[in-house]
Amino acid sequence: MKIRNFSLYAMAFVYIFAGVMHFVKAELFLGIVPEFLPAPLAIVYISGICEFAFGSMLLYPKTRNAAAWLIILLLIAVFPANIKMAMDYQQQQNSHLWIALLRLPLQFVLIWWAWLYTNHAARAAITPHNTD
Repeated sequence: MKIRNFSLYAMAFVYIFAGVMHFVKAELFLGIVPEFLPAPLAIVYISGICEFAFGSMLLYPKTRNAAAWLIILLLIAVFPANIKMAMDYQQQQNSHLWIALLRLPLQFVLIWWAWLYTNHAARAAITPHNTD
């Protein structure tokens, strides 16, 4: 299996699994929904549905580009939850603060990973660069 295929399937698995976990362990996600947002449980479920759907869409070439862009938008949308988690952990002096802090730059890595499966990234990879 090519590394690119492995990476694609790994990413799809991560989002599908995370989407399922939003329903199995909803209480874990409720705590990081920012207070200014209404209906936290609905937000947890909706984000879980999105993660599951977008991860599934990655598996099909016809929907892969859309899935990658939707994942990027989702990662941007949930970034405030990661900030809230880090702030809460710091305030609580939680021993897992380092994990919450690591999640912040990890969002950018995840955005880059999804971008690799956009049509834009695919075109850039096969377009010869001008060396003049």
